[in-house]
Amino acid sequence: MPEFDGLIRLLDSRSFGTIWFWLALLGMWSATGRNILGVPSEVLLQARRAQAAGEPESPAVITLLDWLSLTLPRWLLGPQEGAIFLAVTSFLMSSIAILGFGYGLEMAQALTLLLVPFLILFWMRVLLARQLAPLLAAGQAGERPLDGVAIDAGRYMIRHRRLVSLLSVFSVAVTAGWGTLWALTHPNGL
Repeated sequence: MPEFDGLIRLLDSRSFGTIWFWLALLGMWSATGRNILGVPSEVLLQARRAQAAGEPESPAVITLLDWLSLTLPRWLLGPQEGAIFLAVTSFLMSSIAILGFGYGLEMAQALTLLLVPFLILFWMRVLLARQLAPLLAAGQAGERPLDGVAIDAGRYMIRHRRLVSLLSVFSVAVTAGWGTLWALTHPNGL
């Protein structure tokens, strides 16, 4: 199959043995921790400090709710969009995983270990958006006080941030372990 030789050679490139893969892995996870659903972490921390100081309707709290009202709609998936996204990503990830772990292609293994945690993170963000949307809608309609909405939203977002931190540590540890095992069993990339 000569038409697939170029693709196979690309996927068989060394990844666990290069510094670029590890820099990309750490860079992606450090960039992920800088915001929650597009809301900068600093905005959330300032709002939490203002609430702890007894200022429930301070500008920092209003800024948090404003950020949420701007960024939250893009994370809300409808049933049809979610089904299509799930089907496409499941097909692509299972194809890459089979190439990597079934046929032993190092680059496909690295891509699997890099992308699967980010798919989990994507679904965690979609679930967080589904939790926050009714809170924000109730606050905008005046059914709940803004300070209560901000407290609950902050609590959900902090919990999400902790789960993302755990996911990132677990992901990097598993990838480092598998990369080490690969390097030990395939010396000099053979």
